[in-house]
Amino acid sequence: MSWVEVLGFVTGALCVGLVVRQNVWNFPIGIANNVVFIALFVTSGLYADASLQVVYIGLGLAGWWAWQRGGPRHTTLLVRRDPRWGWVAALGGTIVGTWAVYEVLSRHTDSTVPVGDALTTALSLVAQVMLNRKWIGNWVVWIVADVLYVVLYATKGLWLTAALYAGFIGLCLVGLRTWRATLVGVDVDPAVSAGDRMGVVP
Repeated sequence: MSWVEVLGFVTGALCVGLVVRQNVWNFPIGIANNVVFIALFVTSGLYADASLQVVYIGLGLAGWWAWQRGGPRHTTLLVRRDPRWGWVAALGGTIVGTWAVYEVLSRHTDSTVPVGDALTTALSLVAQVMLNRKWIGNWVVWIVADVLYVVLYATKGLWLTAALYAGFIGLCLVGLRTWRATLVGVDVDPAVSAGDRMGVVP
């Protein structure tokens, strides 16, 4: 266990806690967490996870803006149900993303866990995009990813990080329940789905 792993634990837990509360400060804290994890994962040979943190920084900046200005007439974004097409896109993105990352890892790195690294990377990217749009289903995808992360990090001897992700599973369950209490609408109708595809928030 290193001070880098400890710092990653603290910033990661704080970030997810803020997401549960729909506090926009989760984004700057999350970006700091990404920087810490880049250093941790590179030294552990988890190259896809390290690269994922760089992408997270970009997504974090986009989400930071979206949560504050992504609502109607640039107002605060509200929690919404996932449109049906969103789940199809999420599944497709996970499959394609896993394959693409696996190809890179297996051909160009010495990764010892290319399948697990690729799958968790793809799931995390999909979950973050859903989170940026405040789709409630992001919690479901995060739970799946976090379960796999616990196994992955444990096999690499990153016990504190594995414990952090085990804690994330509990926070995700709390987040799912909390977000449901503030959910906008009951169902997503075709007009709303079409609006989402055009980047319009209902």
